[in-house]
Amino acid sequence: MPQPVGTLRHQVTGDVYAEVQTFYAHQMRRVDALDIEGFADTFTDDGEVVHAGGHRQQGREEMIAGMKANLPRYQDIAVRHWFDHLLIEVDQADADLLRVSYYTLVTQTNREGNVSFQPTFTVDDVLVRVDGRLLTRSRVIHRDEPAASST
Repeated sequence: MPQPVGTLRHQVTGDVYAEVQTFYAHQMRRVDALDIEGFADTFTDDGEVVHAGGHRQQGREEMIAGMKANLPRYQDIAVRHWFDHLLIEVDQADADLLRVSYYTLVTQTNREGNVSFQPTFTVDDVLVRVDGRLLTRSRVIHRDEPAASST
């Protein structure tokens, strides 16, 4: 029996939670391996990403072009994306639509084994099930910032 979590309006099953975790594990292994086409294939044809700075990429072709342009910055480093604290909600009108919010941490390891941490982010995704397969329809990335001071 599912246990209520925080402010979720509708609790997902353990199977759905595991499906989403497995989806992200496959998706991030593709991006970390610089498998650009494989990563883009985890999005719908018209999928979009809104980056923390406001830059928007629409569709797989635009994502692939943007990622290829950024490849030089990933030479000689191993990148890892770490996701945690997933909040998952099934759309009550469409069981094949999931809204997922999570925290992400990105590490970069150089040839000497030195690890650097990138800024942390909160990510809001809309996942859809197409022909039984989860795909990302939209991703909005928010760079974490300290809360405003109350004084």
